[in-house]
Amino acid sequence: MSFFTDLAHQYIDGEWRPGKGSWDIIDFNPFNGEKLASIPVATAEEVDQAYRAAERAQQAWADTNPYARRTVLEKALRIVEEREPEIAEAIVAELGGTHLKAGFELHLAKEFLREAIQLALRPAGQILPSPTEGKENRVYRVPVGVVGVISPFNFPFLLSLKSVAPALALGNAVVLKPHQNTPICGGTLLAKVFEDAGLPAGLLNVVVTDIAEIGDTLLEHPVPQVISFTGSDKVGRHVATVCAANLKRVVLELGGNSALIVLDDADVDYAVDAAVFSRYVHQGQVCMAANRILVDRVVEAEFTEKFVAKVASLTVGDPADPATQIGPLINSSQAESISRLVDETVAAGATALLHGRADGNLVSPSVLTGLPADSPVLQQEIFGPVALLVPFDGEDEAVRIANDTPYGLSGAVHTGNIERGVRVGQRIHTGMIHINDGTVHDEPIVPFGGEKSSGLGRLNGESMVEAFTTQKWISVQHGRSQFPF
Repeated sequence: MSFFTDLAHQYIDGEWRPGKGSWDIIDFNPFNGEKLASIPVATAEEVDQAYRAAERAQQAWADTNPYARRTVLEKALRIVEEREPEIAEAIVAELGGTHLKAGFELHLAKEFLREAIQLALRPAGQILPSPTEGKENRVYRVPVGVVGVISPFNFPFLLSLKSVAPALALGNAVVLKPHQNTPICGGTLLAKVFEDAGLPAGLLNVVVTDIAEIGDTLLEHPVPQVISFTGSDKVGRHVATVCAANLKRVVLELGGNSALIVLDDADVDYAVDAAVFSRYVHQGQVCMAANRILVDRVVEAEFTEKFVAKVASLTVGDPADPATQIGPLINSSQAESISRLVDETVAAGATALLHGRADGNLVSPSVLTGLPADSPVLQQEIFGPVALLVPFDGEDEAVRIANDTPYGLSGAVHTGNIERGVRVGQRIHTGMIHINDGTVHDEPIVPFGGEKSSGLGRLNGESMVEAFTTQKWISVQHGRSQFPF
């Protein structure tokens, strides 16, 4: 596909060029195995070139009138809107996203771009009083300088854009490393959008590479002051460790094991709809997905019957077909891992109300219940189409089970009494929770992030200003200070 081959390059200092590594990252369509592109990897030397280019370009960009920076973001939004059908096709082809998923991702991407446009004008300074006579304290909000962004494969266009656009709007330069499975949608496609929008060379650099080639160069390099990482908690811990050793700030958006709680007074039909979407959207490859669906025993039988029936009706197949609701997992390793997990969990005593099977990278949905309380699967993130139904007796037990996880990203509570739902939600140790809704939500101005092993820091809205700028104190003595010697 010419779309992919045209973008199958490194983008460094405004130049499109092949990587100098001795091997290629092969970009495959996860549904049919079609080779979309072959990209020679970037070396550690090229990562250095990208960071140095960003460093050279950043100060002039920071000094640029924020209204002018805003204009570039406005052009980028128009380009995304104009090319939306083409970008949607790329999402379907490169990551196996369904048409529904592609539309969902692009809708959010445009909303986040609109917010980034406003962020260019958001930073504000302060003048603070001083106990010293004649002194004026000015506190400036300034860009951090260069930001390193590492993005995942599941929502690559959105989750790359989500850090890249605000960082640029706030006067920073960026080096972006997309996931190896989505180098185009998560990387070079953004570079093309911003290049065409008139972003000066060097401010956004994209390196398509792998830790096997560059090690920790992306994290240890002296230029970036902030690393924004979205991915697994295992890799996130490594990122945090390396960055701490190098005194860099991090924003970590990591995995989840979210619980969707159905209380005894919930609208069962509505809760079923919310739970099915929350668990199976994009084949369950979503950090906010409802891994565990907790159901009060009062409504367990009704909920389970309707939930299983709805899940069984989902259409599994080619993501290019608009009727498809469940497409492929990102690669064969993931498909094999999910199939093995289901088999092992059933062998350990769980009951499969639906037992999904793998056909290539397509994995049909599973619904498991009757899990032993100490089942390992209850503690982990499942990045695939597997739902765990867990009964409970009363609110207190629901809260205990929901909190019995090392993660704390999202969640939901379904109830006929909104304030009851809020009270339960307040007891769940999670960064985000939604009453009478699904678990998968992201909005441009609401703080997004997790607790415990689900991450550090927040993104969106004012949190972007905190993440990608720093404060600088300049004092002015209008009189004369008195010194003790």
